[in-house]
Amino acid sequence: MTTALLVIDFQNGLVATDPLPGDATNFAENVRLLTQRARAAQVPVVFVQHEDEELVPGSTAWAIADAANAQAGDYRVGKRTPDSYLNTELGEILAKHAVTHVVICGYATEFCVDTTTRRSAANGFTVTLAADAHTTHDKHHATAATIREHHNQTLSSMRSFGPRISAVRTADIVFEA
Repeated sequence: MTTALLVIDFQNGLVATDPLPGDATNFAENVRLLTQRARAAQVPVVFVQHEDEELVPGSTAWAIADAANAQAGDYRVGKRTPDSYLNTELGEILAKHAVTHVVICGYATEFCVDTTTRRSAANGFTVTLAADAHTTHDKHHATAATIREHHNQTLSSMRSFGPRISAVRTADIVFEA
């Protein structure tokens, strides 16, 4: 199984905000650990960056947050919807590396992380959702922690796509090129 790490919307304007997203310190550290381990295993690291009127390419808000320690050899994919595949080159990058398994982390759990996780499975990839390396901001109806736990449980219980989605803690994720 050939693996790639997808880091969704880990951008200054989304994760380095006031207030910070839920479990911000642990979340950022887990993203850093995943990128570090993926590179050590020579697994492609793909940063997906949302673009809109507030996240303008080239701006400080749009830039990848420092905690991820982005490297020149990492891939960068711009997107304009919650779906990291829609009208982007993500599928081509994964095909180039014969990827069959994606590890997903990032921001925002209930939007881009959820949509990209589902779309990855629908596209035939086995998916590992880094259970403690995705987050969002508290909402009026639920805390970030509740939203994350809900998505970890919901996504990992889906069977209809064929390929499995597993929610796994960062410490238990092993990368294989």
